[in-house]
Amino acid sequence: MSHWWQAAPGGVSVRVKVQPRARRAGLQGLVPGVDGPRLKLAVAEPPEDGRANRAVCAALARALDMPSSAAEVAQGLATREKLVFVAGNPEMLASRLEALA
Repeated sequence: MSHWWQAAPGGVSVRVKVQPRARRAGLQGLVPGVDGPRLKLAVAEPPEDGRANRAVCAALARALDMPSSAAEVAQGLATREKLVFVAGNPEMLASRLEALA
């Protein structure tokens, strides 16, 4: 995956870098990562009991105009660098993701 998102069967996988306990929550553009660019996402919730993970899924789904149940953390449950899968039409989600960057 050389891009910050990739189409997958039934949706898209998005590489994100999470900033928990942020004063200002929201999408903060693309940032470099070890394995390529990532979408930086700040959330107010602390990284305890999955609260930040749930906030990441809800924020990304909201930004893509999808229900929060459409997003789930596929990799990186306990790290700041995550792979989030968003279920839906890959072509539609791809155009919405490109508009975010």
